[in-house]
Amino acid sequence: MTDILLHALLLSFILLGIHAYFGLEIVKRGIIFTDIAIAQSSAVGLALSLLLFQTPSYFISLLFALLCSLLIALSQRKKEYAEAFIGLLYALGFSSVVLLLSKSPRGMEEFMALTASDILFVPKEEIFKTGVLYALFGLLLYLRARFLSGIAKEMAFFALFSLTVTSSVKLVGVLIVFSMLVAPALVARLFGRGLIFAWVYGSAVNTAGIVLSFKYDLPTGFSLVFLHSFLSILLFLAKVLI
Repeated sequence: MTDILLHALLLSFILLGIHAYFGLEIVKRGIIFTDIAIAQSSAVGLALSLLLFQTPSYFISLLFALLCSLLIALSQRKKEYAEAFIGLLYALGFSSVVLLLSKSPRGMEEFMALTASDILFVPKEEIFKTGVLYALFGLLLYLRARFLSGIAKEMAFFALFSLTVTSSVKLVGVLIVFSMLVAPALVARLFGRGLIFAWVYGSAVNTAGIVLSFKYDLPTGFSLVFLHSFLSILLFLAKVLI
């Protein structure tokens, strides 16, 4: 049982490592719905592949995520309405998943997994592959910042963001991806801190959420989402009111 707990913690730290970076960028740009809209579009691809082929397809999921990224990039031409448009993309994705999985014999089970799955049972091989993949994405993000500019830099950001989100949604679900993207980044920005703070804070919350869910036999995914959301809301209100 200790191995299961340690593997879940390791996976949560790997996810946080790259999602905190993207989260800071998203919060700074003020397009908060972007991450959950792309994550939900990725889930639509997974739901469609489950319905058609009875197995999740990474490539169909990625295709939907990239399409959503393209639409979001285009929406920036009308920035005053972009957030409303992105919110509607999320609503479209969420409703699409429900409609698609309503035709599946295991629809509710699959819906829950796409929303927030139990990371305690992700295989070790998947954790290792995810760590290698996100290290590669981190290198590509560094090269993007160093060598690209203008529209090419922006498109590379959204492409890498889509690849990351697609990989994460398949493993842990939309809400965990959203909470690890936004919550540590929001708290870091509230206190005028950067990526290192977001990593340390997010790792502490991940550890508390996983240990508490393990100890009290609660759904691990939803425990993480709850704790990240609850603490971020408390800290936000404390910053506003004090």
